[in-house]
Amino acid sequence: MNTTLDLLKKNQKAVIANFDMHHVPLKLLEMGCLPGNDVELLEVAPFGDPLYLCINDTHLSIRKELAKEILIEIK
Repeated sequence: MNTTLDLLKKNQKAVIANFDMHHVPLKLLEMGCLPGNDVELLEVAPFGDPLYLCINDTHLSIRKELAKEILIEIK
């Protein structure tokens, strides 16, 4: 099932499918946010933004607005 990263539920795992290179910062790509890599939503901030993720054993947080640009395939 394909969806966007912002719709992932807590502790749910997925694989990054695709994204628009113009919307995703280079820093995120360098930390492993690449198509084919595993992603898991670990926590959501109290007001729903940002999202705390684990992407290939790298922990990072991103804004929900950016997460809407990243397509994922839920495992």
